[in-house]
Amino acid sequence: MDEAELMKMIPHVVRSSTKKVWIDYDGEADVLYFSFVYPPNAIEHEEDEDGITRNYDKEGKLTGLTIIAAKRFAEEAAA
Repeated sequence: MDEAELMKMIPHVVRSSTKKVWIDYDGEADVLYFSFVYPPNAIEHEEDEDGITRNYDKEGKLTGLTIIAAKRFAEEAAA
């Protein structure tokens, strides 16, 4: 990722209530993981029709996202 791409993220990070995010991308499986707490401690998972799984802790707080077929979002943004 180059500097220009990182700079595009700044407005989203500044507006977010979550100030720390751990990101992991499995290129072979094309799965993108966002964790808002470390270590991840999700016990509940909710997947939507777009292949996005929301992970929650025991209090029901969102702890992360798992995005299946993540490359499609890059392709949509480029179109």
